[in-house]
Amino acid sequence: MKFQYNSHLQPLRLMLIHRLPPLQPTAFPTMSRGRIKRRGLKKSWLEHELLFIKLFVQKTILLTERKRTFPKGAFTGMHMLFINYVNVVAKKYPYWNRSHGADHFMVSCHDWAPEVIKEKKEYFKHFIRVLCNANTSEGFIPTRDVSLPEFNLKGYPEHSLGPQRIGLPPSKRTILAFFSGAAHGDIRKRLFEYWKDKDSEVQVYEGIPKGKNYHKIMSETKFCLCPSGSEVASPRVVEAMYQNCVPVIISDYYTLPFSEVLDWSKFAVFIPPKQIPEIKTILRGISQRRYLTLQKRVTQVSRHFVLNRPAKPFDVYHMVLHSVWLRRLNIQLPLNIF
Repeated sequence: MKFQYNSHLQPLRLMLIHRLPPLQPTAFPTMSRGRIKRRGLKKSWLEHELLFIKLFVQKTILLTERKRTFPKGAFTGMHMLFINYVNVVAKKYPYWNRSHGADHFMVSCHDWAPEVIKEKKEYFKHFIRVLCNANTSEGFIPTRDVSLPEFNLKGYPEHSLGPQRIGLPPSKRTILAFFSGAAHGDIRKRLFEYWKDKDSEVQVYEGIPKGKNYHKIMSETKFCLCPSGSEVASPRVVEAMYQNCVPVIISDYYTLPFSEVLDWSKFAVFIPPKQIPEIKTILRGISQRRYLTLQKRVTQVSRHFVLNRPAKPFDVYHMVLHSVWLRRLNIQLPLNIF
């Protein structure tokens, strides 16, 4: 099975990453040659395989909206700031030009993050984007970009980085399917149309009912519905993993995280949006033996979707770095291009 891949992660031990100066919305980074020499960056940067470009999407949008610097809107402002920032980096240092940006990457879970390269697509042809919104219909390229699992950390103590893992055994899971969330996006609207507050086995709510515990219900459920909303990604995929609930992916155009090494068909169920009326029939049609196999595999792969501080081997941090490293290998460009 695809998720038995320990040897694939060994190169992580050798991977070196360096952060480029962060994009500041009010000023572009400057670093004198003397400062580079004092900090020993020139030699070390040339040895690193990947360079991290730090971009604050939301702060950049808010700044351009507040200052009204760009008359065509905040997206245009974000495009221009990012292009100018990369131009500064490419002019001051040889690292962007040596691979046409193929060894540079950004990370963002903001809905607007895919927009940053739309102004000059050819310029960012090889640039690696690590995105939650991994929508192939909106320009996400699975062989170049990385799908980032989406987390909802609001309301949890900072040290825990997620909800309590209840994870009842299969014999105590009495609910066939469960979903609770907001009604945004066509897929969820269709889900609510057919299933909202209508079935005791397929429990679908627009917001968690008063007195109910969201994660406790997940822990009592066999199949956790993970429909796309206004964007393709949803934190419910990770939340299902936390409670050892088999995720049911209801989406179009979504590239699932780590699918280059994880075969999602081995531990998840896929239901096309057009088959939403048949959810109960489809899930009831899965044999107990098949369900137990899926659920056992969820417990095996769930460690790859856990945030730890500090990071631990095979957790989500290492999985993301491994995915970035694989994309770097996909671009077979010599490092002496100038």
